[in-house]
Amino acid sequence: MKLSPESEAVVKETAGVVAEIADEATALFYRDMFAAHPELLNVFNQANQAIGEQPKALAASVVAFAVHLIDPDAPDFTPVMQRIAHKHVSLGITASQYLIVGRYLLGAVAKVLGDAATPEIAAAWDEVYWLFATALIAEEAKLYAQAGTDPEEPYRPYRVVERFEESDEIFSLLLAPLDGQVPSHYTGQYVSIAVDLPDGYRQPRQYTISSGPRGDSLRVTIKRVRGVDGAPDGRVSGWLHEHATPGTVLNVSQPAGDVILQDSDKPLVLVSAGIGITPVAAIMEDLSRRQPDRTVRLFHADKTHAHHALYDGLRRQVLAMSDARAQNWYEEGAEEAPTLHPARPGFMDLSDVELPADAEVFMCGPLPFMQIARKTLMDQGVPSESIHYEVFGPDMWAQRPA
Repeated sequence: MKLSPESEAVVKETAGVVAEIADEATALFYRDMFAAHPELLNVFNQANQAIGEQPKALAASVVAFAVHLIDPDAPDFTPVMQRIAHKHVSLGITASQYLIVGRYLLGAVAKVLGDAATPEIAAAWDEVYWLFATALIAEEAKLYAQAGTDPEEPYRPYRVVERFEESDEIFSLLLAPLDGQVPSHYTGQYVSIAVDLPDGYRQPRQYTISSGPRGDSLRVTIKRVRGVDGAPDGRVSGWLHEHATPGTVLNVSQPAGDVILQDSDKPLVLVSAGIGITPVAAIMEDLSRRQPDRTVRLFHADKTHAHHALYDGLRRQVLAMSDARAQNWYEEGAEEAPTLHPARPGFMDLSDVELPADAEVFMCGPLPFMQIARKTLMDQGVPSESIHYEVFGPDMWAQRPA
């Protein structure tokens, strides 16, 4: 995958300028595209649009891809490409939609650049976009084919079989497909649930499969999003909290996600905070069945013990394994928490925990939390390539200091 020599020279000269205006251009792109194609409002997460995360994530991805094309020493873009492709197949993105995106994205860049957008610059960045798009289209086509999914009909009906209240704000849904068979999937993956809201729009949200592979059902665990600092409450999580009761039929995508439990005997360290416990729960359910002797260390942070979702199941799984240990941190009430080991008060601090040698690390939680945890683990000698993370929503890691 290479740019033409002419385009490569132009992109090298203009990459810095495009990076500076990328956020402005992507915000304009979404505004113009949705005005011309309102049907796409049913595909894109409008909450992420409203707070500006999706435009920033798109801008960072396109710029990173361009740098990857012109700088032989740039980080490998393949993991980013795969992560985006998995997100897209969970939303039912089709190849034809890339034509629409390309038209409005490149048009927005031209608008922001103004008179500086020469035909040569436009042609070079058009080439960047289509190299980016064709690589994604190919990867997404492979994922659709492997799952037997028609991208024009990406959702399948599932019935809510059981509902479990995990805390005041968190609940789990056991979902069974109406056709009787859950698609094969990997532990750690997620699905999209698309909800038809009262205003007539359909909105998708992605939720981790919080159970291990079962064949006839899957479990998702959902936190009802409450708006803070003037932001509105989560519309989809709120609708599901109110309406997803046993018997309700929901539209569910194929499982997707590239951060998965690998077949290995290496020790595993699981680091989570809040609702980031969901992939950890799936991993522990799987391991307690298939690899009960594997060395596992769980480190979790939460506001209180009452906020700690899926705790009872995790406790059973830790007790069932021969070399699994858990340590929790609670901001409040740690001294009264009924845990396997005494909970620590305050925020998670991994600087003095005992880590198994040669461990693989899986993290899930808010980005600032994961960045601090990652740095602490690296200071303890854990190689960066052994630390894997899952982000709920747009992957904004590149937007923040490492």
